[in-house]
This record gives sequence, C-alpha cells and structure tokens, in this order.
Amino acid sequence: MIKAYYLAPLLVWLFLLGRGAPLHAQAPVKLKIGANLTVSDPGGWRMIQKGLDSRKLTLERSEPNYQVELKLARFEPKAFAPRILHGRDFHFNGASSKTFVEKSGAVTAINANYFDEKGRPLAYLKTAEKEINRFVSKHALYTGIFGLRDGVPFVLHRDEFNPSQASEALQSGPLLLHRGAPMEVMRGLGRYARRAVVGIDKDGKLIVAVTDAVLGGLSFAELQELFTNPKLQLDTPDLLNLDGGGSAQLYVKSGKFEEWVVGTTEVPVAIGFFAKAN
Repeated sequence: MIKAYYLAPLLVWLFLLGRGAPLHAQAPVKLKIGANLTVSDPGGWRMIQKGLDSRKLTLERSEPNYQVELKLARFEPKAFAPRILHGRDFHFNGASSKTFVEKSGAVTAINANYFDEKGRPLAYLKTAEKEINRFVSKHALYTGIFGLRDGVPFVLHRDEFNPSQASEALQSGPLLLHRGAPMEVMRGLGRYARRAVVGIDKDGKLIVAVTDAVLGGLSFAELQELFTNPKLQLDTPDLLNLDGGGSAQLYVKSGKFEEWVVGTTEVPVAIGFFAKAN
C-alpha cells in the first residue's frame, strides 16, 4: 500500500510522463558562424535614448579557445547625424574615441580611416570644413567609401563615388557587404583581428560595431556572415570595414549609460554621431 504523502508527487510525475514532458531540459542550439565560431548570446537591441540603441553580441571560438564580444550602436537618421571628425580641428593629432566625444559634443565616436605614422590619411578624406586627401586610392584594400550627401549617409563602392557630390567622406576598406551581397575580399579574409565597422541597415539606420576581446577577434568572412544572418536580425546590406587592430575603438555616452571599447592606439580621425535638436 502506497502511503498518502508519496501519492501526490507520484501522480504528478505520471501525469507529466503521459503528456510527453521531457525529463531533462534540452540545451539551446547555438548558432554557428564559419568553421569554429558560435554565438553564445545574441543579445538584443536596448534603447539608450530616442533614436539610439545599443547591443552586445557574445561569440565563442573553439580553436583557439577564446571569447569575443561585438559591441554595437544603432542610430535613427531622424534623431542623429553623423560627422567625420578630424583631430586637428580640435587641436590634437590623435586621440581616443572618448576624447573625440568629449571635445566634439558627440554622443558616440568610432575610429575611422587608415593613416600613416604621422597621422596622415592613406586614402580619400573630406570633412565638412575641407578636403584633406583628394586622392581616391585604387589599392585592393580601400574599396569602400562612407560619407554624407545632402545630409544623408551612404556606404558605396569606391568606383561609384563622386567626390563633388559628397559634403563629407572617407575611404576605407574592404567593403564587406554591398546591396546585400558579400564582396570578394582579396586580403586577410580568414585572419582573426580586432575589427571596427560602419554600415546602413535595411531600414536606413546607421550601425557601428567594434570587437572587444583580450585575444584574437573576427575575420572579414565572419563579419559578412554575422551581418547577413537572418537569425541575428542585423539586416545590414551595406557594411564597410574601418581601421582595425589597435585603432579599433568605440565610445558611447548618453545620460548614465556608458560603453567604451578601448583601443591601444590614438587615432587622428573618427566618425561622430550627434543628437539632432528636437
């Protein structure tokens, strides 16, 4: 005879078993990117202020073993305006993304183009004040342009770019995604490194992202897959790689919210994002 105090738990167990309830919870299947990278936490967009969202995407590499965080910020063009910031306009040759924010009044700054040891741009660069480098490079690396035309941001292939039609522009590369299609990258496609990117999503919102990792980083091919994978809902058909390595850095400051991916090198140029007046 089964005693009464054993009966209730037994009935519950039999009921669940009859309904086919699993006895052990199934671990969620992680999204795989490339050969040895998985998304351990896709995160989600968090509104920081009207027109500005932040997100953190966490990835794990199996060989070699380390974790990478991809820190992202997204801007609604009706609420924020990008500007190309040249350090010399603020009386310095190079600075961190945080200093660019503090000196310019921007809410966010990300490092921009490639430069030489004296801080001179290696390809086309034009701010709202002046054209600093008029040369549109044909180098295999510098295949993309980020800029503004009549206040509207764009990401283009360099062959489509007309300097006379841009109020501000910088040349960088490689261009990773163009109109939704991955671009062929001739150099460093599979190499893991610190990365910084700027793009425009399918809704016309600007997205910037920087890898934050103690070791390693992401490859160009992995970035292409991340920003086009429908499960991650980034939906960014136009994506441009910016200067990476020690230059890769991002700073966001809005009210009590602060996010800083620190670079190991000061940079002479940044892309700043400014809140528009209501």
